[in-house]
Order: sequence, then structure tokens, then C-alpha cells
Amino acid sequence: MSSFRIRSNDPIAPSVFRMEVEAPDIAKYRRAGQFVIVHPSGGRERIPLTIADADPVAGTITLVYQVVGRTTAEMALLPAGGDLGDVAGPLGKPTHVENFGTVVCVGGGIGVAPSHPIAQAMKSAGNRVISILGARTADLIIMEREMRLASDDVICVTDDGSYGRKGLVTDALKDLLDDPSAPVNLVVAIGPPVMMKAVSELTRPYGVKTFVSLNTVMIDGTGMCGGCRVTVGGKTKFVCVDGPEFDGHGVDFDGMMRRQRMYSADEKVSYQAFLKEHGCRLEERIRELKRG
Repeated sequence: MSSFRIRSNDPIAPSVFRMEVEAPDIAKYRRAGQFVIVHPSGGRERIPLTIADADPVAGTITLVYQVVGRTTAEMALLPAGGDLGDVAGPLGKPTHVENFGTVVCVGGGIGVAPSHPIAQAMKSAGNRVISILGARTADLIIMEREMRLASDDVICVTDDGSYGRKGLVTDALKDLLDDPSAPVNLVVAIGPPVMMKAVSELTRPYGVKTFVSLNTVMIDGTGMCGGCRVTVGGKTKFVCVDGPEFDGHGVDFDGMMRRQRMYSADEKVSYQAFLKEHGCRLEERIRELKRG
């Protein structure tokens, strides 16, 4: 019997799924900020996913993922009661948690999911936690209820103004940074690289420490392949063992984004081949969200 039985695998937003997996050892030992390497089925790629939540009593972990390529599309088709091929972890260095004072967790899109355990841990350590949730439009805001439970305040921001405040996460963050009555002591930003870069550039002149969690291409997740290397403070680091969290003011985001695009053509070909064979099944799974 597999140790990675799928308890549930449900859509929570367009092309975004929440999967609860039986992984008792990982649930017991994981800490905020750590991730797993998931291998959905034999012969396919391995992908890193941050642990969005865990229940050590039930022995389960929660993974939130967006269907953006072949592997995540395969995961979306896995049924409750089925098995997830392999799950390795917990991996990476945990988030450094202490009582900083006021901590702002900025989650962009799917980045809200890995922000969740960090907000939980920071609040448990006595911090005042303000979470900023950003997305292009209302139906792409995820895990708002969970983030409200883990935070003292939540600010929702959408590009089109369809929910919460209209604008970018940096607009909401700047207002907080400019408020002298409530100094911000730490910012944790997780989301698209361009967003994390923008947040880091915003906080730099304020002198506010800023952590970012990087999600690069990984194979083994143990520092052996070197595929996840990034430049931080002019030095080469490996996201899987030195991170995934780094000082955002030292990350070479432009170099990281260039590396992220290296396999985009191959990924597109693989995904199109998958859609040709299984696209109808995937569309039906995604339509389940609209049917409620």
C-alpha cells in the first residue's frame, strides 16, 4: 500500500487544485517554508511544491498547485483514493521564525499557498501578521479564509479591481511601509519572480528585511544536480539546500528568470501533446469548480 494515498484533489480556483495526501512522516517533521519533491507517476518529471498545510495527527499534508504544464495536468487528473507516485521531503531550510514585530506576508497568485504556513508560524511566535493577497481577478484569489485565520489583517488586491483593492500588491505594501504609526519589521514575499523582484526593490530604500521564496527548476532536491542554482549576493546558491528562502535584496532575479525560460519551448511541446490526448478530461475536472 502506498504511503502517499490521495485523500482529496479538488479545484479551488480556475486551474488551481488543492491536494491532501497521506504522508505521515512528512506531516510530523515539516516546518514552515519547507517543500517536497513530487513525482506523480513513473517516467515523468519531478516538481517542487511547498507544503501549504499539514496535519500531523491525521498524517496528511496539503499541496496547492496550478495547472501550467504536463506534470501538474497529470496531477489534476489523479482521483481521491488513488496514489501519488513519490513524495520526498520535507526539504529545504525552514523559515527563520522569531518575534520580529510586524510581519507582512505578500502572496501573489499561487504564492498565497506557501505563504500560509509562514503566516501561521509568524503569528504563533507573537508577531502581528498582515497578509496581502494578490491576483489578476477575483476568482483567482485563493485561500482567503485560511489566511484570515493565520493573520491579524488581510488585504486583498486585484489587478482589475473585481475584488478588494484595485492595483498591485506593491501598492498595498507601500501604504503599510509609509505608515509611521505601525512600522513594518519584516516582509515575506512569495509569488511570480517579477512580483518578488518588485517587492524587494520597493522595500530596499526603507531598509526593511525582505525574504523571498524561490521556486526554480529542480530534479533531485538535494543539491546534487545544480539545476536550481541562483545568484544571491554575487554568490552561487542552490535553492533546494540553501533555500528556498533568501534575502530578496541580494537575489539576481533577472538571471533566475532567464534560467526559468530555458526549457519553456520543450515544456510547451510536452503540454500540448498531453492536451491532445487528455484535454477533454482535464477540462471536465476544471469545470467541476464552476459546478460547485
